[in-house]
This record gives sequence, structure tokens and C-alpha cells, in this order.
Amino acid sequence: MSEKIQLTKSDRLKIAWRSTFLQGSWNYERMQNGGFAYAMMPALRKLYKTKEDQISAMKRHLEFFNTHPYVASPILGVTLALEEERANGASIDNVAIQGVKVGMMGPLAGVGDPVFWFTVRPMLGALGATLALDGSIIGPILFFVIWNIIRLSFIWYAQELGYKQGSKITDDLSGGVLQDITKGASILGMFVLAALIQRWVTIDFKTVISKTKLASDQYIHWDKLSSGYKGIKEAFMQADSGKAFTHIQETTLQENLDRLIPGLAPLLLTFLCMWLLKKKISPIMIILALFAIGVGGRVIGLL
Repeated sequence: MSEKIQLTKSDRLKIAWRSTFLQGSWNYERMQNGGFAYAMMPALRKLYKTKEDQISAMKRHLEFFNTHPYVASPILGVTLALEEERANGASIDNVAIQGVKVGMMGPLAGVGDPVFWFTVRPMLGALGATLALDGSIIGPILFFVIWNIIRLSFIWYAQELGYKQGSKITDDLSGGVLQDITKGASILGMFVLAALIQRWVTIDFKTVISKTKLASDQYIHWDKLSSGYKGIKEAFMQADSGKAFTHIQETTLQENLDRLIPGLAPLLLTFLCMWLLKKKISPIMIILALFAIGVGGRVIGLL
């Protein structure tokens, strides 16, 4: 009896690394098939000794394949397990292997977008951008490091899960596990993005609602300040004590709105954009409209 051929951890690490280039040869006919076959190459060379068997295996994995590039990892793992079993004599044909790939890539594709593109990446991007706005170089570095740690860790452990579970992992696809993950990620993403509205969406209505004349002791008397740096120091000290810069206090529409409900206008604008997107209005058209409104509002003194 011949010795069983088994993929080592080193072999599987090579495949996980190669899978990061899944989109490298994306094409309109079979999409990610070239990247999938490229990732499988080290395993196929080890599992099949003859050139004919290797060619046949490569052709098997050059069929149509398309899913989210990160969640392709568990599919790779299951495929590795099936190819290993086939190389060791199991009665697994091409149709079975391709059927598992096709059966998994659809449901998993629906998980990748809400988890990675709509939750993890926006959260890390917001964190990095917040630090960057404060002048810290740590912002982009933190985003790059944490994102790649999460991405590469998921690729490796998801592939290992698929490899160890083999074809049994497909049983979970008929349950509600993926649906629960997708729903939870969507809720978390919406919660985080909603919390960031106050910081990232800004509206400032400049329209003056009222003007009030202040008492003599409530504003800075610029003509009574000392000359030179002493006068500048006195002005700063009086401003710190709460005195106004002029004898007329203007109240803007924005100040009234902030007293009513802080952040109300940005929230309403966000809801409006969401409603327009739901009505199938193009995002480009919404951006152009906001740009035009902003410029027009500035010209007439509203914004």
C-alpha cells in the first residue's frame, strides 16, 4: 500500500499567500479562475505526480469562479481537502469538486461585502482618518497594519477551517449561520457609521437670526488696550474670561439649531441621502447636487 500523500502546514501557507492575488488575473469570461488555479498550484504539484494528472487538475480549477476575494479562503480549504482525498484514491470526480466550489461561492459572496467592505474597513478607516485629522502620522499606519492583520489572519484561519472540515463545511451553508453573520455585521456597520455622522457630516447655517447689543463689561474695548504685546496679552485674557470681540452679539440659525438638538441638520442630510439612494438616485448625482447646493448656499450667505 502506497504512503498517503498529505499537504503540510508549509504547503497550506503557500496557498494562503497565493490566494491574496486571487484578483490578479480577473477576466470577464471566468473572472477569478486564474487566481484560484494559481493558488492551488503548489498543492496540485505535490498531490499528483504525473504531468497528465497535474494538467487535468489545473483544467479542473480553470472553470468559472467568482466570490469575495477574502471569503474564497474556506472554499480553497475545502477544495484542498477534496483534492487530497482524490489523490489518495477516494472516488471524487471533477463534478463533485466543482459542485462544492460553486455551491459555496454564492452564499459566501454575500457575507464578504457587509463584513469587510461595509463594517471592518469603514471602522478602521474612520479611526485612522480621525487620528490623521489631528495631525498624527499614526492614523494611516494604524489603518494599514490593523487592516492587514485582520485580512491575513482571516484568510489563513478560514482556509484552515475549510481544510480541516472538508466537505462537511458545506452543511453549514444550508443553516442560518451565514445569514446571522451578515445581519450582525450590517447592524454593527450601521451603528458605527451613525455614530460618526456628527464628526464627518458638517452643515453650518450662517444666516443671522438676531443681533443683541452687549453691556459695556461684556465685550473687549479695543481702544483701551495697552500698546504692543501687552495689549495682545490683555485681549487674550479678556477673551478667555468670556468677553465678546464686538459690542454686537449675532445669533445664527446654526446656533439655534445646536441649542435645540445638536447635530440635527447633519443627521437629516444623511437620512435624505439614504432616501435618495433607496430611490435609485445615482451617488454621483447626489454628490454633484450637494456640491452645487454648497456653492450656492455660500454665495447667498446661507451656508
